Amino acid sequence: MAKTVVAIFSNEQVAREAVEDLRRAGFDREISILARDKGGKAGGREGAGGLNMDVDAGGISDGVTTGGVLGGLAGLAAGAGALVVPGLGPLIAAGPIAGLLSGAATGGVAGGLIDWGIPEAEGREYENEIRQGKMLVSVRCDDQRADQANRILKDHGADRVRIH
Repeated sequence: MAKTVVAIFSNEQVAREAVEDLRRAGFDREISILARDKGGKAGGREGAGGLNMDVDAGGISDGVTTGGVLGGLAGLAAGAGALVVPGLGPLIAAGPIAGLLSGAATGGVAGGLIDWGIPEAEGREYENEIRQGKMLVSVRCDDQRADQANRILKDHGADRVRIH
């Protein structure tokens, strides 16, 4: 059975290091990143929370792209894109979460996360934290690897880590 490990980070550099360690541990296409595009430039040179969105097509394998202008934290996950969620505004989404949320834009982040077994109330908490400028990093994997992903995210000092 698939599990979703979700972590919230306040610090971009810490989130970047956590994602890099997840990749070194063999996670790749399972990693998702979701952050608010505070500058309102989704798809531009500056992305989520002021993240540096330098061109880095090498880190992108499939999924939605925003004109190839990717990199920074979002470039660490497979596929990235910009989307607008009512009540949240422009977001940068990378990895499987990008496709999940693009189809659930009217239900917001919480509505999209229900498909991953995350209760709506908790999804609303994540949505509020993203609204406040925090970053969500998630890993969708099997039961055995969920503990490993959980440990890596906790070791990097995520504000909160939960397995769903």
